Amino acid sequence: GKSLDTFCPMGPVLVTADEIPDPQTLNITLRVNGETRQSSHTSKMIFPVDECIAVLSQGFTLLPGDVIATGTPEGVGAALGKFLKKGDKLEAEVERIGVLANRVVAAG
Repeated sequence: GKSLDTFCPMGPVLVTADEIPDPQTLNITLRVNGETRQSSHTSKMIFPVDECIAVLSQGFTLLPGDVIATGTPEGVGAALGKFLKKGDKLEAEVERIGVLANRVVAAG
């Protein structure tokens, strides 16, 4: 998961709500070594962003700058038997935000 040390990279930029008024209108893509592994749209999220915020704020205080990780679309590597390995290049793209590129490296 997203909570392990060195995991959950974010970027390439952070945007505010006024920059993307409707977060349910964005294409999302993940490529591994140039191969598209996930391609979906935020309108297909099980729980829309506004609902996530409403439910979470009932249990704890959300502050400016807090980040809510919402999950991933279908096509997770484990379900397909395709696991990441050292040297793989990942490119996560969200429409109107940009592309975040990372390489898998060995721990240590």
